[in-house]
Parts: sequence; C-alpha cells; structure tokens
Amino acid sequence: MTVAATASAHSAAGKTTLSIIVAVSVCHLINDVMQSLLSAIYPILKTNYGLDYVQIGLLTFTFQVTASLLQPAIGMYTDKRPLPYSLPVGMGSSLVGLIILGFANNYPMLLIGSAFVGLGSAVFHPESSRVARLASGGRHGLAQALFQVGGNAGSALGPLLAAFIVLPRGQWSVSLFAVGSLVGIVILTRVGRWYAEHRRANAGRPAMSRALPFDRRTTLIALIVLTILTLTKNAYMASLSSYYTFFLIDKFRVGVQDSQLLLFVYLGASALGVFLGGPIGDRFGAKFVIWFSILGALPFTLALPYADLTWTVVLTVIIGLIFSSAFSAIVVFAQELMPGRIGMIAGIFFGFAFGAGGIAAAALGALADVTSVEYVYWLCSFMPLAGLLTVFLPDMGKVR
Repeated sequence: MTVAATASAHSAAGKTTLSIIVAVSVCHLINDVMQSLLSAIYPILKTNYGLDYVQIGLLTFTFQVTASLLQPAIGMYTDKRPLPYSLPVGMGSSLVGLIILGFANNYPMLLIGSAFVGLGSAVFHPESSRVARLASGGRHGLAQALFQVGGNAGSALGPLLAAFIVLPRGQWSVSLFAVGSLVGIVILTRVGRWYAEHRRANAGRPAMSRALPFDRRTTLIALIVLTILTLTKNAYMASLSSYYTFFLIDKFRVGVQDSQLLLFVYLGASALGVFLGGPIGDRFGAKFVIWFSILGALPFTLALPYADLTWTVVLTVIIGLIFSSAFSAIVVFAQELMPGRIGMIAGIFFGFAFGAGGIAAAALGALADVTSVEYVYWLCSFMPLAGLLTVFLPDMGKVR
C-alpha cells in the first residue's frame, strides 16, 4: 500500500469512527433483543410445557454456558488472527436459534435453540468489543459504554416486544424477529469491511506492547477481584432478569403482560446506567466507577425484599441504574491490565458474565423451587457486599 493510500485509509477510518461504534452498538441491540426474548417468553414456555423453575434455569444455563465456554477461546484466537467477517456469521447463528425456538415442539428442541443463540453471542461479543475499542480514538470507556448500552437496550426491549408481539400471538412469533438478525448481518458485513481496511491501513505499525503494567502477583489478584465482582454482579442481575416477572406475579398478583412491562422498566434503567458509566469512567477512572456501582447498589438491594409494589419498581430502577454501570468499567480495567489481549479479555469477561448468569439462574431456580422466589431475592440482596474487594485493585493512574 502506498503512503497516499495509507493516509487515505487512515482518514476514512477517522471519519467513520463514530458510525462504526454506533453500528456495533445497534447490532449489539439486535443480538441482545434476540437473546432476551428467551427469558421474556419463559411464562409462555412454563405454561405450554409444564416446566418447573429448574428447567427454566437450565434454558438460561444452556444459552449462557454455550456462549461463555466459546467466547474466551474465540477471543484468544482472534487476538492472533483477527476475523473481520466472523461478525455476520455469528448473527446468522442467532437467526437459526430464533427459528428453532419459534417452532420447537418439545423441551430438547428449546435447549438446542438456546444453544444456537448462545453460539451467536459467543462469536459476536469478542470481535465487536475489539472493533469498538479500535474505533474509540482513546476514549475507551465511552466506546465500551456505547457498545454495551446497545446490548442493554436490546435486553430491555426484549420483554416489551414479547409483551406486545409474542404473548398475544404465541411461541411461533419469536421467529418473526429473525428479520432483525438479517438487518444485523447486513450492518456487520459493512463493519467487517471497515475492520479489514483498518487492519490493512495499520499493517506497517509496530504491534501493541503486551508488557504487563504491574507485576504478575498484582495483576493476578486484580483479575481475581474483577472476576468475583463480575460473578456477584451477574448473579444478582440474573435473579432479576430471570425471575423478576415471577416475583411480581407471585408476590403482588401482577398480570403477565404488566410484569413484562415492569421488567422492561428495570432493564431500561440498566441500559441507561451502562451508558453513564463509560464517560464517568473516562473522567474519574474505572476503579471509581466500580466502587460506586457495586457498593452504591447495596442499600437498595437490602431494602428490595421488604418493599411494596410501588417501591419495588422504584428500587429496581435505582438498582439497575447504579449496578449496571460497573461492567464496562470492569472490562476496560481488565483490558488495561492485560495490554494486547483485547479479544481474550472481552471473551473471558463477556463469556464469564454469561456463564455466571447461567449458573446462577439454574442454582437460584433450584433454590426457588424448594423455598420461594421472595427468599431468593432476600439472599441475593447481600451480594453487592463483594464491592468491598475493590480495595485490592491497583491504581491505574500511577501507571499512566
């Protein structure tokens, strides 16, 4: 490539930076709408197939563990051999999963459909997270937040779409959302083209240093702390996303459609929290956001089991707003701890988030069967205490 061509490629990449971040965010929305439809139709599946809470939890487990087992491997592979056009392939897997879920007539087919949606997420997240960082212009927190807010917005829209489209029409209507995945495939094909051009334009530059900013012991302790924080955060979020509708129905006798709307309100607050966490992290540092997000939610999670319906809605909005801002900060902090391993870190933490949520959903479902959903929420209310472990994270400001 000539100097002029390289300069032209750099200029083009600079002009499209924001559009690329928005594009992967929109596709994250589409991806997470598709995967959130699974949990949103749990009341339908529970009635149609006579499922218990353990079987509901196993559906979440199948989807999320499929994603979590593959994401780190995909991330490590693409750190060495980037695959720009793997993104539309992943979206295609989710399309297949939706069609299977829409027309499944037995429980094993539901599990297979869940696995295909999980495979699509496994392919999508590591590479799209890398694209967002490449297009960030150094504002990693903002780029990661914009990328993740698309996912949270998709998770919030899933129950709303289920309430007004799937619930009135039945299980088959889930397959209608495959149209969204077709749109995602078109967008991600163009993103893959930008990614490939970006790689060609930067082919002559030295590779990013993989030297650790801290000694191995400090790095290992920090990664363990971030892992524990991710585990507790996602276990709590799984208790809300998987069983919130049942909690509202059992405790307050709320109708199924109303429970879906209230789930949308909670997930919408979570999406806003993710967006706000990125710029705050760029301004004050990822560690500050982690402190505030996880410990800040504690008073509200402790109050939730004792609240009436009105205060339950208010508290879940506050919890979603505060608690959800942590994840983008955790990912950015981990990527700074392990330079040059963007895909691996994204794969591990996105994958671990899915896996932790899936395992928690299954375990909490089993606990709910032998106790109650209300007891599950009381037990989970103490999980934000893990935020105290943030004290063991190193100060990234000293490295800079």
